[in-house]
Amino acid sequence: MKGIVFNLLEEAVVEAHGPDAWDRVLEDAGVDGAYTSLGNYPDDEAMALVAAICEQVGAPADAVLRDFGRAALPGLVARFPEFAAAHDSAKSFLMRLDDTIHPEVVKLYPDARPPRFRFEDAAPGVLVMHYVSERRLCAMAEGMMEHTECMRLGAPRCTFVATFG
Repeated sequence: MKGIVFNLLEEAVVEAHGPDAWDRVLEDAGVDGAYTSLGNYPDDEAMALVAAICEQVGAPADAVLRDFGRAALPGLVARFPEFAAAHDSAKSFLMRLDDTIHPEVVKLYPDARPPRFRFEDAAPGVLVMHYVSERRLCAMAEGMMEHTECMRLGAPRCTFVATFG
């Protein structure tokens, strides 16, 4: 997993619970916490951090990942404004993930394994997004949308529905 995800997770924990909370998470997870945005780190290490956060806040992993999903998108847009600049809406931005943004991510980070999405432009103001990822971190995306079908429950993909005002 790319280091930027670890950096965003740290920011979310510090914002929600203070800097001491992140230090406790690192200690409980048994990791040193030196993550560079360009680095590549084991998925298991990310999940150890999530487990430590769960223990500290008394919440299940899906809830922690949903909260992280809510916090991560603004952080990504702040770090990579060029990805969002060409879009006039969140719907437009989401619909371009696989054909514009993810290829750029792979150019920047050749070892990146971003999720794959397929979209249905269901109606004005409604977007259905199908998600497939070996990591099955659909709860992160659920922080931004309604999760109507899930790979972890046996579906071939996760499906999310986003509505826009």
